[in-house]
Amino acid sequence: MTKVTKEMTTCRLPGRGRQWRASANRAQQVQVLRVAILLSYCSILCNYKAIEMPSHQTYGGSWKFLTFIDLVIQAVFFGICVLTDLSSLLTRGSGNQEQERQLRKLISLRDWMLAVLAFPVGVFVVAVFWIIYAYDREMIYPKLLDNFIPGWLNHGMHTTVLPFILIEMRTSHHQYPSRSSGLTAICTFSVGYILWVCWVHHVTGMWVYPFLEHIGPGARIIFFGSTTILMNFLYLLGEVLNNYIWDTQRQPLSWQGT
Repeated sequence: MTKVTKEMTTCRLPGRGRQWRASANRAQQVQVLRVAILLSYCSILCNYKAIEMPSHQTYGGSWKFLTFIDLVIQAVFFGICVLTDLSSLLTRGSGNQEQERQLRKLISLRDWMLAVLAFPVGVFVVAVFWIIYAYDREMIYPKLLDNFIPGWLNHGMHTTVLPFILIEMRTSHHQYPSRSSGLTAICTFSVGYILWVCWVHHVTGMWVYPFLEHIGPGARIIFFGSTTILMNFLYLLGEVLNNYIWDTQRQPLSWQGT
């Protein structure tokens, strides 16, 4: 080996070491961020459940509101993210094929949940809530609720969901399921929630959301159909965004989290 070759080799190795350390530091930052987001969702859920509102005492309780269901989805999703990170740390270097197989299953579950539930439902809740709120807040979030729900909690339920899920999508690569199975899953969720809302109205005579009281049956059918279409669009948007962010021709693999 010539002197020049030796010098080139010794120059490259420190560079690779710095790149590896930078990648490891980014992975640790992502893991800490996931824990912080999970704790914030746990705090929001605990504070929300502690509020004594009349609607919580009626049929269906908090589970008739898509906002609450979304909070549970986000908390479960980031809980799975944290569990995946812990499993990855415990599995790394062990050489145990069974542990690695279980880790792959956990990662698949994490990716499926982001694609089918966390992203489309989270973005839907934020977008639809603030659009209707800007038009007429009494239709979705009556001023009376300000006496029960503080402003920070309202934003925790209806605002921070979006940046949190975008941060997760930007910092970690997620493998989307096949488009047909993904769209089938989000359609099932959407139709299931619509049927649940209609059932609550059948039992109580009251619509979960005030604006549904002020539109006719035909308009409700159009609204429910439109929300299902919007959910499907948001699923496709998430898939396109994920592919755009993690195009391997433009993004180094070292950026990808666990």
